[in-house]
Amino acid sequence: MRHQIGLFVIATVIAANVSIQFVSAQENNQPPAGFHALFNGKDLDGWHGVPNSTQDPRKLEAMSESDRQAALAKEAEGVAQHWTVENGEIVNDGHGPFLSTDEKFEDYEFWLDYKTVANADSGIYLKGTPQVQIWDYTEEGGKWNIGADKGSGGLWNNSAGAPGKDPSELADKPFGEWNRFKIQQIGARTSVWLNGKHVVNHATLENYFDRSSPLFRSGAIYLQTHGGEIRWKNIFARNIGSEEANQILASHHNDGFESIFNGKDFTGWKGPIDNYEIVDGTLRCKAGKGGTIYTAEEYGDFAVRLEFKLPPAGNNGLAIRYPGSGDTAYEGMCELQVLDAGYPGNLDPRQVHGSAYGMIPAKTGYLRPTGEWNFQEVTVVGSKIKVELNGYVILDGDLSEVNEYMGNSPHPGKDNKTGHFGFAGHSDPVEFRNISIKRLD
Repeated sequence: MRHQIGLFVIATVIAANVSIQFVSAQENNQPPAGFHALFNGKDLDGWHGVPNSTQDPRKLEAMSESDRQAALAKEAEGVAQHWTVENGEIVNDGHGPFLSTDEKFEDYEFWLDYKTVANADSGIYLKGTPQVQIWDYTEEGGKWNIGADKGSGGLWNNSAGAPGKDPSELADKPFGEWNRFKIQQIGARTSVWLNGKHVVNHATLENYFDRSSPLFRSGAIYLQTHGGEIRWKNIFARNIGSEEANQILASHHNDGFESIFNGKDFTGWKGPIDNYEIVDGTLRCKAGKGGTIYTAEEYGDFAVRLEFKLPPAGNNGLAIRYPGSGDTAYEGMCELQVLDAGYPGNLDPRQVHGSAYGMIPAKTGYLRPTGEWNFQEVTVVGSKIKVELNGYVILDGDLSEVNEYMGNSPHPGKDNKTGHFGFAGHSDPVEFRNISIKRLD
C-alpha cells in the first residue's frame, strides 16, 4: 500500500502547486513559470483557421499538400474577416472559421480567459474534438432544453449520461466579466476547472468522429465561434511528461486499490520466480527467461493498475484468472498482451499490445515511446474486460461473445470465473512497478 499512497501524495502536491500557480497566473498574456503563451497579445501568429462545421481533423491531414494549403488559404480569408486582436485580446464576432493552434498536444495543461455576451454559444475543442462547452447559461438564452441551465465547462458532445457531459455545478460569471478555464488532459481523461471550481473530474472525452475508437493521440486546440461576440486572452499551456502523467492517472479514483508487490521481494507471488528479478523497486523478467509468475491470491472480478516499461521489441503479458499451470493465453481467462509497437513481423490484430491474445484486438497507437513508463488499468467483471492505456480505452470487450480464434486454437480457460493475476514472461526484460489490485466482487 505504501507505493500507492506515495503516488497519491506526490500527485496531490503537484495538483496543489498547479492550483496555486493557476490562481496567481500572470496577466497581460505573459505565461507563468512552466507554461508557454499560445497567444502573444499582438497578433494571431501561431494560429490558423479551420472549418466551422465540426470537421474531422483527419480529413485535412489526408489531403495532398497542395489541396491542404488551398483549404487553409480559404479559411485564412475567413479569419481575416471575423477575427481581430484588440488591446491584448483575441476578438471574434460570432461568425467565420474556428481558430486553431498550430501546435498539437498530447498530455498537457491549458488555461485561458474568456468573456462573452448574451445568446452566444461557443466552446473549446481539445485535440481537434468537440468540446468544452461555453454557454449563455440564462433562461433568456433559450437553450435550457439542451443543458445550458447547468452552465459552461461540460464535455457537451459526450454521449447522453456519460461522465463529464454536464458540469458538476454552474460556475459562470455574469456577462461582461472574464471567466477563467483550467483544463488538464491526460490521454482522453479530461478535467476542467471554471473560475476555480472543479466542474469535470477525470472524465473521458469521447471521440466524436468515431465513438468506437479512443480520442486522438494528439491534436490542436480550437476556439469555437457560434453566434455572438467572444473575447479571449491569457492563453497558456504546458506539456506534461510521462512520469507526471502516470502520477495523475494513479491519483484518481484510487480508493480500494491495494499494493500486491512490495518492491523488495516476491512475497505473495508464486511460479518460476527465479526467472524474474527486482531492480530498484521494479519487477523485471530476466533476459532469456520467462514463464508465468502469479499472485498467491485468486481474484474474481477486479481492477488492476500498474506501470510497465518495454525494451525494444519487448514481449510479456498479463495473466488474467490464471489457474496456476499451463499457458495462460489458453488455460487462463486470457493473456493481455504487453508488446512493443516495434515488435517485428506481421502481427495478427489480436496480438498487438492490450489485446486479449488470440481473441479480441486492441486499438493501437497509444503506447509511450520505448523506454518510457506506461500506465495501464485493467478491469475484469464477469466475462467482460476493459484495458485503459495511458488514459485511453484501447479494449472493451466480452470474451463470452468470442467464437473465432487466431489460428483456430480454442481457449478453454476464457470462461474462468476466478484465478490468479500474474505476468507471462517471454524472454525479454520487460519491467513492472506500482502494481495494485482492487476487488470488485
